[in-house]
Amino acid sequence: MKQAPIKELITFDDFEKLDIRVGTITVVSEVKKSKKLMKLTVDFGDHVRSILAGIKQERENPYEIEGKQALFVVNLPDQKMAGEISQGMLFDIGYADKLTPCLAMPETSVPNGSRAG
Repeated sequence: MKQAPIKELITFDDFEKLDIRVGTITVVSEVKKSKKLMKLTVDFGDHVRSILAGIKQERENPYEIEGKQALFVVNLPDQKMAGEISQGMLFDIGYADKLTPCLAMPETSVPNGSRAG
C-alpha cells in the first residue's frame, strides 16, 4: 500500500471538538433505497442512535458487525440519506486507502458511551 500524505496540521482545540465514542452495534439492517448504505442501530449506554454507513458493498457480510463495539463520531449534525436519518458516523479504518474496511474498536469491552481521545 502506498501511504497517503498526512493531512494539514490542526490545533489541539480542533481535535477536542470531535466527540468520538464507543457504541455497541445492536442491529444492522438494509436501507432499501441505497446500494451502499446499511443502517446501524447503536447503543451508547444512555441512548440509542441510527447511524448510516456505506458498508453494503464493502463487506461480504455486513451483518457480521452486529453485536460488536466500535468507534463513532457523535457530534455531527443529523444527515438525511436515501430517505433515512443518520445521527453520526462510523469511524472505520481502510476505506480511504482502498483497503477492505475494518472497525475501529476497543481491544477490550468498555462501557458504551466511553469517549476516545
